[in-house]
Amino acid sequence: MKASRLLHLLLLLQTRRRITTTEIAERLEVSRRTVLRDVEALSTAGVPVYAERGRNGGVVLLPGARLNASHLEPRELETLSVAGLDGEHLERLGLAAVHGTAARKIAARQAQTPGASNLAPLADLVVVDSTAWLAGSGTGVDIADLASALRHRRRMRIRYRRSAEGQASTRVVDPYGLVAKSGRWYLVADDRGSGRLFALERLSAYEMLGEPAALRAGQTLRTRWAALKERIESPGRVSVTVRLRESRLDLAHRILGTRIHGVSRAEEGWCTVVVRYPDVESVRQLLQFGDHIEVLGPEAARERVRRLAGDLAERHAPPTA
Repeated sequence: MKASRLLHLLLLLQTRRRITTTEIAERLEVSRRTVLRDVEALSTAGVPVYAERGRNGGVVLLPGARLNASHLEPRELETLSVAGLDGEHLERLGLAAVHGTAARKIAARQAQTPGASNLAPLADLVVVDSTAWLAGSGTGVDIADLASALRHRRRMRIRYRRSAEGQASTRVVDPYGLVAKSGRWYLVADDRGSGRLFALERLSAYEMLGEPAALRAGQTLRTRWAALKERIESPGRVSVTVRLRESRLDLAHRILGTRIHGVSRAEEGWCTVVVRYPDVESVRQLLQFGDHIEVLGPEAARERVRRLAGDLAERHAPPTA
């Protein structure tokens, strides 16, 4: 543990050259006294580092010193291979700490690049947050443990509850891996030969079986995910024409996405939009636009919205005396 802490200290100094003992203590989650002992140990070992006392003092690495801190460990390389995950995702996969070490090594290496100090680091200008707005963070299983189990490429028995069901059922699946999409985690697997997505918040238990997973020839997690994603985002067979307030058009693009297949020019604050759904029942999604929308056709879609709205109105009617 001490060796790892000393390496982190060296990486911080190579990036900053001078840093206060208080900041180092906060970064390494140790006391200031421990920081000073570590500095003394490094100095004794021949590292050109020393501590300055006083109000403006700190820990200093002598100019010109070059520390070979660019080599990444296998776990650190793995962490960088899943680029795109934010801090919460890395934490759930058990990679937050090792990702931090890799990032410090990269920062130390970048600090040696001529002219690098004249440019703002890209990491200070771009933040990646894959969490959906207002999304909860609960999942039914430990994601890090599940990811570790999936490395063995074995068939899996799971307890899973479908969204329309009240009780979980048991099924045996052939897993390809995990996908993090818009703040939610999914297990991608074949269920009796058919590709499926299993939301981890509804996966309550799993068990790795003895036989290897029967994966499709030439297929990987990425190819199976691409196929499932295309199936989910397919435009659909039913075209629904609606009249929408112009002020809600941006919201419609955010909610409906690729289901929108045509928008007319706005007239008197309203525009006509064509939305494609897999079936008429899916028009219930349009109820969230409230009085900002009117379904124009087909008549089956208009009738379904009328019945849904009538049911809502009845439920919210004042109680009779």
